Amino acid sequence: MSVRLAVPEEAERLWLIRNLAIRAGCQTSYDEAVIRRWTPENMPEHYRKMIQINPFYVVEDENGEAVATGYLDLETCCVEAVFTLPDAAGKGLATQILDAIKQEAKARGMTRLTLSSTPNAHSFYQKHGFVTLGENRYPSRLAEAELRCFDMAIDL
Repeated sequence: MSVRLAVPEEAERLWLIRNLAIRAGCQTSYDEAVIRRWTPENMPEHYRKMIQINPFYVVEDENGEAVATGYLDLETCCVEAVFTLPDAAGKGLATQILDAIKQEAKARGMTRLTLSSTPNAHSFYQKHGFVTLGENRYPSRLAEAELRCFDMAIDL
């Protein structure tokens, strides 16, 4: 499985990965109505823009299909949108994405990365060296709710 940079033309596929990962992984963290609103079928156009302006990575499976995503928000030095298709979970794909993001950040001279983790992904990020700074509520316009999350950081 290989890591590569995403292209804007595959934004809808990456949006689908995001939605399926949230629907499967966040069931124990947020109620069903919030998840449904947070994962609309119609992709907001700003999502494609994130692919264009940030190092946005994907991991492909053996058939060349994108199965995991994540990006480095260059403006905020944040790790964003690390998601894996439920059928591909547990194979180290999110770790590959995270490693690529860390390498990119270091190459750009960044010394610290931050992120807001959903409760279900909290231990994953801890395992990869991120330290919990505190618990917070992330306001989501899509979900029409404040999502419980953990603010985390890692020094590179």
